[in-house]
Amino acid sequence: MTAPLWFDLLERLAAVLDEELRRAGASAGLNASQVAVLRYLSKANQYSNTPSAVAAYFGLTKGTVSQTLLALTRGGWLRRSPDARDRRVVRLALTRRGEALIRRLAGRIAAVGVPEDLAPHLERLLRNWQQARGGLSFGLCRSCRYFLTLEEDRFQCGLTGERLLMPQPLKICREHAPAA
Repeated sequence: MTAPLWFDLLERLAAVLDEELRRAGASAGLNASQVAVLRYLSKANQYSNTPSAVAAYFGLTKGTVSQTLLALTRGGWLRRSPDARDRRVVRLALTRRGEALIRRLAGRIAAVGVPEDLAPHLERLLRNWQQARGGLSFGLCRSCRYFLTLEEDRFQCGLTGERLLMPQPLKICREHAPAA
């Protein structure tokens, strides 16, 4: 039995995206996985910028992620710092060098013509697949059932009670629970 056409197309698209990540990192001496981690961290909110969140997002072991993060830190792409509240927690952030690489990659991706109605279909497919597998959704903060709008420009996480400042609502959250 053959895979459905949508699966074949997504498989091919994943290969093309992987090649784009490889190209983006090649001139900088990075591999596709390292570029993918930088790209993820550029979109991660304050609940999702830890080594364990990176491991969960990519479905990798903490050891594998640890080696990737070490290489990115040594190369000056990534900065590690202890959490202000819990010194045992390590927070990850891109350096200016890492941000510049992600901006260049974003420009290359933006140049590809994509139908505007594609994203909601892919998002629904991803959510269905994640739910079927029991995985975390890692969705955008503002699309979470816990996201609260207090006033026009004031937001709060209903799960943690923390105030959310822009651009946090536009970032990926590991605690994301899809809104009904």
